[in-house]
Amino acid sequence: MKVTMIGTGYVGLVTGACFADLGHEVACVEIDERKLARLQAGEIPIYEPGLEDMVARNVDAGRISFTAKAAEAVPESDAVFICVGTPPREDGDADLSYVYAAARDIAPNLRGYTVVVDKSTVPVGTGDEVTAIIQKMNPDADFDVASNPEFLREGNAIDDFMKPDRVVIGVDGPRARAVMQALYRPLTLNEMPILYTGRATAELTKYAANAFLAMKVTFINEIADICERVGADVQDVSRGIGLDSRIGTKFLQAGAGFGGSCFPKDTLALTGTARKVGRPTKIVEAVMAANDERKRRMAGKIIDACNGDVAGKTIGVLGVTFKPNTDDMRDAPSLDILPLLQKAGARIRAYDPEGMGEARKYLSDIEWTEDAYGVMPGADALLILTEWNEFRVLDLDHIRRELKEPLIVDLRNIYRPAEMAEAGFTYHSVGRETAAPKTTDGATG
Repeated sequence: MKVTMIGTGYVGLVTGACFADLGHEVACVEIDERKLARLQAGEIPIYEPGLEDMVARNVDAGRISFTAKAAEAVPESDAVFICVGTPPREDGDADLSYVYAAARDIAPNLRGYTVVVDKSTVPVGTGDEVTAIIQKMNPDADFDVASNPEFLREGNAIDDFMKPDRVVIGVDGPRARAVMQALYRPLTLNEMPILYTGRATAELTKYAANAFLAMKVTFINEIADICERVGADVQDVSRGIGLDSRIGTKFLQAGAGFGGSCFPKDTLALTGTARKVGRPTKIVEAVMAANDERKRRMAGKIIDACNGDVAGKTIGVLGVTFKPNTDDMRDAPSLDILPLLQKAGARIRAYDPEGMGEARKYLSDIEWTEDAYGVMPGADALLILTEWNEFRVLDLDHIRRELKEPLIVDLRNIYRPAEMAEAGFTYHSVGRETAAPKTTDGATG
């Protein structure tokens, strides 16, 4: 089948590449000239494991191409996916201007029956507005609008597309359903579950899913705070409740708060929709407030670990992206935590395997280093903000020799407290007791 992706951001590029890998003919429309030039030159503008090789493979096979003009791609397409950003406005509602602009670009170029698919995360009713825009601009167009929300995790997006938990498709007619079935047929051979719903249901499902996951993250973070006060271990608590099949183990890792391109934006948009229809989501609103406070509290935790004062001290920081295996800095906890430390007088020296280029757009007065060990010489404390795998296997003896003080604040719980005490560190983590370094006779110092 012939498919067009409007927008080559994270969702559009990953989805387009995966459809091409399934054997479809995909054209990606990108109006940013610099970004388009990079794509046409074989450069991938985002970091996602496996994506560069997948795009290159399908470019060579002639199954994926890049253009600036919708008129070159849309007329021959069986399905046109809208994959543009829906950032929050000042009032918290999703900014749908890019979605509607895409609809206006699509409308005059439709030829023959086409399914226009909202892949962007959009509020309930967006599909109705996209339909109205196209009908007004092209009354003779033969089309349907479907909703096919994405559930891609950054850092694991290709596997999430190829081996998904489920695919949700919102359609209001049999012809649109038939086209979507044909698009996803290669995956259904592996018995992938597809849930067909009405369009409004599909639109709401994405918001509900992300709000629930954000709630799980916030819940375990609050349990972690209790654990620290009563001497419990939040990781064991997480296992204890996660083994209950009704709860599950995912998204129960305590940390510095959620961030990224989805959870903050989507919880905000859901609360906006709920207020408009007179059914405010008090739980989700509480989750958002708790998460904002979480990031500020983590800055205080770091300062407390430094004897209540970071003025003039150097903090070595490992990781600044909101999660590993991505260069995404959107709403990363580091964007709140590091400026608060700087405001308290700390000097920041930092390293991230993939995110430093993006981080420079948001963070200032940071000394960036070439590797993880570069943040450590003479630092008064080492702060772990992102759980990149390479940070899990660092040479602890080397770290201790490099740091001015053997102090580690680990906001991702990637080490065991007993192991860190044995290695001679004062080790602060999340939801676990602080580990004090052991002396040579085996006693704690």
